[in-house]
Parts: sequence; structure tokens; C-alpha cells
Amino acid sequence: MTRGAAVLGRRQALGLLAGTLTLPGCAQRPLKDPMDSLFDPADPARRADTLLVLLPGAYDTPQDFVRQGFVQAVRARRLAVDLRLPDAHTGYYTGRQIRERLLNEVVRPAREQGYARVWLAGISLGGYGALLFARAHGELVDGVFAMAAFLGRRDLPAAIARAGGLAAWDGELADADPEDLALWRWLRGCAGPPAPTHPPLWLGYGEQDRFVMSNRLVAAVLPPARVLTTEGGHDWVPWQRLWGRFLDAQPWTVA
Repeated sequence: MTRGAAVLGRRQALGLLAGTLTLPGCAQRPLKDPMDSLFDPADPARRADTLLVLLPGAYDTPQDFVRQGFVQAVRARRLAVDLRLPDAHTGYYTGRQIRERLLNEVVRPAREQGYARVWLAGISLGGYGALLFARAHGELVDGVFAMAAFLGRRDLPAAIARAGGLAAWDGELADADPEDLALWRWLRGCAGPPAPTHPPLWLGYGEQDRFVMSNRLVAAVLPPARVLTTEGGHDWVPWQRLWGRFLDAQPWTVA
């Protein structure tokens, strides 16, 4: 597949997800029990105290994080964190399984293994998945970094913008998707201090990203230090820059 075809496929998938959260069966990879996953430890001889979980975008794979230098960026900085890269593809979202799979196959086992800190990071659809999980099980994660996050159907962020932003929005929209409505209500609560139901949220996006309007609505209620922006659109080069800046900040080390 050419790069242009891959980008087109990603855009088509996200457009369908934004409308109905359904995709043609031929576009989905098979669901596996458990999900496929890559694991990269900081030290093969011992478990680190912190686990970073990286969730891919639509039609991306864990191997794309490797090919695009995300794992190498962690190791080049000699960060004492283990990495888990689940193959959380679109099928787990359209099948309404993503939260349960992350809970039972990734986050809960990590806690049982003794990780003191678990952070979720996701790109695009993966950012959406990280946020969905944090809304449902915020007490089990220590933070979220959502990059260029897909944030559901466009009617809801458009209505929030018309209301004057998240802080002014009344939390209602007739005929909104219930899942999206619950997520945006939760995002509105991110304006307050971190709490068990609202672990620290970091946000990153390109200024020309296709989801920039939605991301800016969320960024407006976050502390400025937790909002990372860069030039570029919905592609790997800006995401690489954002990832590097997040790693340099090392927010998981903050008490």
C-alpha cells in the first residue's frame, strides 16, 4: 500500500467513526483474545516502576510505533519505564470492547504485577481510547497523554464551541451520541485539580491537525504546561515531536 493510500484509508476510517462508530466488515482486522501486544522493558532483568501504554491510531499497529521511533525515543533518553503496545485496532472500538480489553488485558494485570504507575498514551483513535478508559477507570491510571485525539462525532464539539467553550457549556446536547456526551462531560471536569476520577491529562496536537478544533476546546481548560502544540497536521512527524517533548517533561515522575 502506498503512503497516500494509507493516509486516505485512515481518513476514511476516522470519518466513518466520527459519524456512526461502524465500519465495513472488510475494513476491520480480526479481534483476538487476548489482543496482540508488544512489550519493551527498560531492563529485561527487572520490572520498572512505571508502565507506559501506547495505543495506536486507526489502521496503525504497534509496529508503527517502533518504525516511527517512539520506542527508540524512550530508550535514547534512558528512561526507566517499561512499554506496552497493544494492537488496539478499530475493531475493538466498533465492537464496543476497548475499555474492557484494556482493563482486563493491560491495566489491571499491570497493577497486579506491581507497577506503581501506569500511564496511557494514544494517537488519534488511540487518544480517544485512552480517554474513554480514563473516564471509566480513572482510579487505575496515573495519567493520560492524548495526541491529535479523535473526540467523537463533530456535532458535539461544534455545539460546545457555540456555547463559548467547555467551561461555559451546560453539558447537554439533544440527540448527541451518549458515549461522546459522557466523555465531553468528563473532559469538562478536567478543569479542576487531578482526582481519582480525573487523573492528569496531557494533550498534544499539530496546529493544522484535522481535529484541532476539538483539541483546542479541551486545551482551554487544562493547565498550559500540559498542552503541547507544534506545526503540522495529522501525521507522524508532528506526533514524533510531541512525543519527544512529553518524554522530556517526564510527568510520571511528579508526585
